[in-house]
Amino acid sequence: MNDKARMLAGKLYSSLGPELRADARRSRRLTRLFNATTEEQQEERQRLLKALFAATGERLYIEPPFRCDYGGNIFIGEGFYANFDCIILDVCRVRIGERVLFGPRVCVYTASHPIDAGVRAELECGKPVTIGDDVWVGGNSVINPGVRIGNRVVIGAGSVVTKDIPDDVVAAGNPCRIIRPITEEDRQYWQQLRDEYRAELEPPVA
Repeated sequence: MNDKARMLAGKLYSSLGPELRADARRSRRLTRLFNATTEEQQEERQRLLKALFAATGERLYIEPPFRCDYGGNIFIGEGFYANFDCIILDVCRVRIGERVLFGPRVCVYTASHPIDAGVRAELECGKPVTIGDDVWVGGNSVINPGVRIGNRVVIGAGSVVTKDIPDDVVAAGNPCRIIRPITEEDRQYWQQLRDEYRAELEPPVA
């Protein structure tokens, strides 16, 4: 196995080989170009993001600035949104589901390092991260290597996610822990507010 294959497999690897250095240069170039765009250049932003990532849905929106290690290890579903200052360190694969929302300064880290200082000076390692559908991650949250977040999860702002989070819960804290389940009462409450919003926008019946 070469270093890139070892990296993606979660094994010890060196990031100094020619293939990974070339991948990193590509990422730096594309993110530099993306971060230099203006709000009038939405089509160019989409083009650059689709060139950067391994896969995306048709609709995605990321507020600059954005940073990642390689980009080619990031798989994003339909309807993704990330607010300002998102960082994704994708030395292993990052899979993000559909309709996922990131608050500002959300960081996803697959990158890790050996505990032993001597080995750490030479080699790196990592673990993949998976985020399900319909997840909202609050601002200033950190998702650590190896974590899996289920579907329809809310992660509170400022959380440090170190362990897997199951479907349909609100979780928060450092370390992040489950606060409560998301219930049918939650769904009914928010759908009622949505219906009231829609009713206020409808034109009056003649």
